[in-house]
Amino acid sequence: MAGSLVTRLAADRGAHIVPVDSEHSAIFQALQAGKHEEVLRVVLTASGGPFRELSHEQLRQVTVDDALAHPTWDMGPKITVDSATMMNKALEIIESRWLFDLTTEQIEVVIHPQSVVHSFVEFVDGSIVAQLGPPNMKLPIQYALDYPHRRAGIAERLDWQKHWRLDFEPADRNRCPALELGYACARAGGTSGAVLNAANEAAVEAFLGGELHFTEIVPACRSVLDGHDFDPNPTLEQLEELDRWARQEVTRWVCA
Repeated sequence: MAGSLVTRLAADRGAHIVPVDSEHSAIFQALQAGKHEEVLRVVLTASGGPFRELSHEQLRQVTVDDALAHPTWDMGPKITVDSATMMNKALEIIESRWLFDLTTEQIEVVIHPQSVVHSFVEFVDGSIVAQLGPPNMKLPIQYALDYPHRRAGIAERLDWQKHWRLDFEPADRNRCPALELGYACARAGGTSGAVLNAANEAAVEAFLGGELHFTEIVPACRSVLDGHDFDPNPTLEQLEELDRWARQEVTRWVCA
């Protein structure tokens, strides 16, 4: 959420940023198959959460228990709700922009319900390199800790003696308005990412506490994002202050 500051500091110090999140770990690994200028686009995969086939009217009836019943991943409440709203992908779009020095036009999202292909990279020659693994965090965490080496580990293995089906479908931005917020923040940079992240954390907390409806999470975030005093070149202190401000604004939005 302080992408410009972190990447600039890493460049100044000659440091490498090794991502831990499964999607960015997959992209990081796949990018080693080519040069940066050879990358056409990266594609983030999303399970789609438990509500990807529900109508908007059905989404209005969603409960906290419904949102926490993720079909493939075993995660904490906050991240599980983010998966249901697709806000996790919005944040991953922002992260990808900074981690891999990409334009927003080079970042796409597809729905992949099985959560086996963690993300992939398409190169200019049409080659696509993907990283696959079970839907848990053991492998990406170990990879980050051991990088640049690979060692035997405790992560579960995919059983290729079983029948496998891997489905992919486009992410519908009309059904997933959080994605547009992610792209907007990735394009704008500056203070926008920190504000979106803080607003979402507060909105999800309000939803889990029964103070906000599921379908109000993204609108609350959009309202706070649109209302903030944007700065294209913030200091860390400004980002920390806006983080606090965004959380307070969501509280006001809930009480309004």
